[in-house]
Amino acid sequence: MAKKALGPATHQLREAVMVGAEPSERWVVGCSGGPDSLALAAAAVLAAAEVQVGVTTVVVDHGLQPGSAEVAAGVVDQLARHDIAAMVVPVVPSGPGGPEAAARRARLAALTEAAGDDGPVLLGHTMDDQAEQVLLGLARGSGTRSLSAMAPDRGIFRRPFLPIRRAVTVQACNELGLEPWTDPHNSDESFARVRARRTVLPTLERELGPGIVEALGRTADLLRDDADALDDLARGIVDTAANQVEVAELRPHSAAIRRRVLRDWLRAHGARDLSSVHLKAVDGLVTQWRGDGTIQVPGLEVHRVKQQLRI
Repeated sequence: MAKKALGPATHQLREAVMVGAEPSERWVVGCSGGPDSLALAAAAVLAAAEVQVGVTTVVVDHGLQPGSAEVAAGVVDQLARHDIAAMVVPVVPSGPGGPEAAARRARLAALTEAAGDDGPVLLGHTMDDQAEQVLLGLARGSGTRSLSAMAPDRGIFRRPFLPIRRAVTVQACNELGLEPWTDPHNSDESFARVRARRTVLPTLERELGPGIVEALGRTADLLRDDADALDDLARGIVDTAANQVEVAELRPHSAAIRRRVLRDWLRAHGARDLSSVHLKAVDGLVTQWRGDGTIQVPGLEVHRVKQQLRI
């Protein structure tokens, strides 16, 4: 497709994908069949033609709904009609955290495997997704890392549409003649994310004025910078591979730094699903210890013995 033939939304998305593009890379595009990922697949192919990059589009079938294999095959067929090659990768979600978390882990693992060593994985999250993520973090009372939501670039994953509203991806699909699939889960209000999208954000826009989604996106960007800086300061203060930590190494630092050090130390020894409550309790062994006490965190016990914390 010639650049001059692109509609305004498609042109905007193509330019977003071009930002940071490197000619030597192969791109893997995750596509669910919804408007965001369909538009991403099309924009990636258009951008790739300019920088001579190979594109692999992957439709992950989570198998969580009846007929999911047929839906995935339909997405591949539609992409093929628009000269976008794609393949289906079936996965079996499992593990802790409920079906959404399990599906996400399985999906990212499948996309990582598809990418191999050849290049980045492009995901179609938009500014609206980012705002929803920040709201959910606020509702949970999460810290800066959670409130910083999704990074534009993290490891092999890239999210070129984070500065762009969802309405632009819908418009691009209309311009290109793509017909998005509507996931029934996206209208199921038993999911907190759906309630945030359909009820909370529109209410905030109505009561507080327009621009809430953009403001939440800016908040995520600012907090990500802060979280990255604090993580950098916390790195290297203790040997996270050791089974014990000297209290004297932790005490001089602020709570924000101490708790990041403790988080990394505990994770290095197999702790999982650490919350701010867990980290505050372990930090209490540093700042409020009175000679006894054991703290339980998911997967571990932490004791203080004289001037050491021990796992």
